[in-house]
Amino acid sequence: MSLCSQCGKRKAKRHCPALGSDLCSLCCGRLREKSIHCPVSCPSLTRHKPYQEKKIFLRKPSFVPDILQDEKLGWLALHIEAALYKSWVKDAKLADKDIVLALEYAREKIEKGQGILYLPEGDGRVKNALGETVLQEINECRYNRSIILTQFSAAYTKEEKLRCLEYLILAVKFQAGEELEGRTYLESLAARFEKLKPFSGRKKIISPT
Repeated sequence: MSLCSQCGKRKAKRHCPALGSDLCSLCCGRLREKSIHCPVSCPSLTRHKPYQEKKIFLRKPSFVPDILQDEKLGWLALHIEAALYKSWVKDAKLADKDIVLALEYAREKIEKGQGILYLPEGDGRVKNALGETVLQEINECRYNRSIILTQFSAAYTKEEKLRCLEYLILAVKFQAGEELEGRTYLESLAARFEKLKPFSGRKKIISPT
């Protein structure tokens, strides 16, 4: 068995699809989704992600990640949540689990470098309609840095889109807890957007969660 490509000391027991090399379990855990942008198809990520999410929830009394300190990413998160809110207004049957599935769908398509999926009639592939709505909002969103600098408008990088989606997925799961069949997150989302109505004509960033 070969040695880990990162530390060069321990046996490499896991193959890393992002690096194209083998890692020991310690380096895999240390670098996962930090120094390495792990694809969603990675079996090690799939196996250990729920455990990592639980650690985040237990470590913080309230879920307030670093993304809220980044106005550009906060702007994108706000637009994604606005699309989710509008979708729930149109379809009151949506639950928190549907939001997670839609966000994960958009994340996977961005991860694979795919755009909006237009399926011909009779195509048998599975399409998540809410996920497509989220994806369209992400691809069309542009960040306007300042009211004064009106000419500044920037598109989002793939890494920024994925980071924002990861944040929102965790935020929904954190608020929903063990009740993804319910609407705890969606009700909180509705309450926040009700508060935003007086500011609808102004450029104002409000923390998404």
